[in-house]
Amino acid sequence: MTHPLRTRVAAGLLAAAAIAPVAAIAQVTVHVAPGGNDRAPGTAERPVRTLPRAQELVRAANGGNDVTVLLADGTYPLAAPLVLDAADGGQNGHRVEWRAADGARPVLSGGMVVDGFRLHDAERRIWVAEVPRGLDTRQLWVNGQLAERPWIEIKASDLAFSATGFEVVNPDLAWVTQVAQPARMEVEATGFFTDRFSPVQSISGTSVTMQQPAWDNNSWGYDTITKPIFPEDSRLFLVNAPEFIGRVNDWHADPYQWFIDPEAGRLYLRIAQDDDIADLTVTIPRLDALVSVAGTPDRPVERLGFHGLTFSHTSWLGPSLPTGYANQQSGAFLSDVSPIRPADAWESCGWGCVEFESMRQKWHQMPAAVQVAAARDVTFEGNRFTQLGQIGLGIGNDPTANRSGQGHATARIRVARNHFAVLSGSAIMAGGVREDAHHPADPALVNRDLVIEDNTIATVSQDYKDNAAILTTYISGARIAHNDITDTPYDAIAVGWGWGYNDAGGNPNYDENQRGYTYNTRYDTPTTLRDTIVENNRIHGVKTWFMDGGAIYNLSANPGAVIRGNYIYDIADKIAIYLDEGSKHFRVTGNVVETRGKWLNINTAGKMYRRRISTDNLATGNWHSSSTTGGRWLAEIGNVAEGNVLVPDRDWPVEAENVMRDAGVRR
Repeated sequence: MTHPLRTRVAAGLLAAAAIAPVAAIAQVTVHVAPGGNDRAPGTAERPVRTLPRAQELVRAANGGNDVTVLLADGTYPLAAPLVLDAADGGQNGHRVEWRAADGARPVLSGGMVVDGFRLHDAERRIWVAEVPRGLDTRQLWVNGQLAERPWIEIKASDLAFSATGFEVVNPDLAWVTQVAQPARMEVEATGFFTDRFSPVQSISGTSVTMQQPAWDNNSWGYDTITKPIFPEDSRLFLVNAPEFIGRVNDWHADPYQWFIDPEAGRLYLRIAQDDDIADLTVTIPRLDALVSVAGTPDRPVERLGFHGLTFSHTSWLGPSLPTGYANQQSGAFLSDVSPIRPADAWESCGWGCVEFESMRQKWHQMPAAVQVAAARDVTFEGNRFTQLGQIGLGIGNDPTANRSGQGHATARIRVARNHFAVLSGSAIMAGGVREDAHHPADPALVNRDLVIEDNTIATVSQDYKDNAAILTTYISGARIAHNDITDTPYDAIAVGWGWGYNDAGGNPNYDENQRGYTYNTRYDTPTTLRDTIVENNRIHGVKTWFMDGGAIYNLSANPGAVIRGNYIYDIADKIAIYLDEGSKHFRVTGNVVETRGKWLNINTAGKMYRRRISTDNLATGNWHSSSTTGGRWLAEIGNVAEGNVLVPDRDWPVEAENVMRDAGVRR
């Protein structure tokens, strides 16, 4: 039975064309404006106001027409994420586009502007405003820049760790155990490649009890809070107590610090010296996502586009939950409780253990603000992703990272000429990390044919420093080209996943250390990862926090993979191109690299290099300013670095200058 509303909508949209030839009604435009009326028909003269109403009009017209939703300039506050399924894409060979009107910059916002501030503490420059009771957030933006939660840095030697938390043993820090709201406080720890958050449960005297399972999951595995890989490179912070506001010298801290009290419905904001509160636009997010695009593997969303839109103002609250953020690498984290975790794992399992390996296929992924799964022929072009409290765009991630409960199953997704900036997490995360990502039971789940090109990415991973700016995991045919990436704490481009663990035959390194495959499958077939092309990207000012990783980085076997024509510079002494554990079948050629560190690195697992954990890799025809490489580049194990040109004075030959000129966004 046809829904009566849909019948009336379709009639209203098509009535004017009823006597025209069929070709004349092949295009329908739905007009939306902040000042529109949802009872209007969606014409240029009488636009609708909200995106859900525009969605209804699309569904009424897309069966036999191309449909464009044309958004006028202004902000479109979302009361809930816009959920698009198979019915919202192009039908019967047609296409649906959500597009900005000419000259317009429509903003899809999950936030609200906070006003009505009154002075709370003049000496500390703290103001307070009322916000809805129960509203919580991990992010706040002031005039478009991320304000910081208050923090202090401490040392591991200030604490005595235990299975349940820690004792504050430095008497100079006894005051931190007197905070008024201990359950709002968190521990943040950055290690060699992880950025972990663990919330406090309670404080008694100088004893701090942490919430579970966050503490358990953050204190076993690799690079943990209690056992970082390199203690000298690790840092430890106490975060999110109002008593910490202004504790850090002005030269070292963001001028804007804030604290929210959800129970009281109050937001406290410290402003910069000589600021006028009336001149500040303070935006607080209310949603954890903006858009969900997902069909099902057997009925995907098809032929859908987003052009010229701005996606802003979300906050992912996962790290605030008792599960915390037990980060493993690049937005992946452990959340589930292990029934076989040893009681002393916080001491005994700081470099992996067989019980920890039982959880490897159960890791979660950080959800994105804009989520795409079970979809094909979807385009994001000319959009802005900014002021988002998580990853900007997620494509084909695991079901646990998607509101829809769907995962993977993407094909021919194109992300081009977008601007990603001021993000708490990655710009783009594509692919999953669980079994259905690398060895799917249903071939329809394979993520394939992804294009990420001509995007500008700057100032991302501000809160979750472990996040690579662009991460593609198990993708069959990803092309990452002509992007400009800067100001990110970790890798610019990370491809692949799994450390060779899921590759055909497994990784013998795990057997050698008795972590093995006791609880997991040793696969005898390849993963879905192959044919990754990383080319002509301009990468600079990245890896500002972590020593580990590379400006361009890979994990695991990647048949047909190529890294070519990239220009990497301004990375201090960090690694430029890193083929990490299990890397196989790469060709690295025609890149220009400026670094004081290793221009090329491969993880051949130390003394086990003859086991060919990483093999069949060729690096040739590159120009580099440093002679330093890492790992074993030996022909006998199938890794060859030859025909590369050292240019220590950076007087680059013409061929290298051409690469430098052509890298980055094409104008």
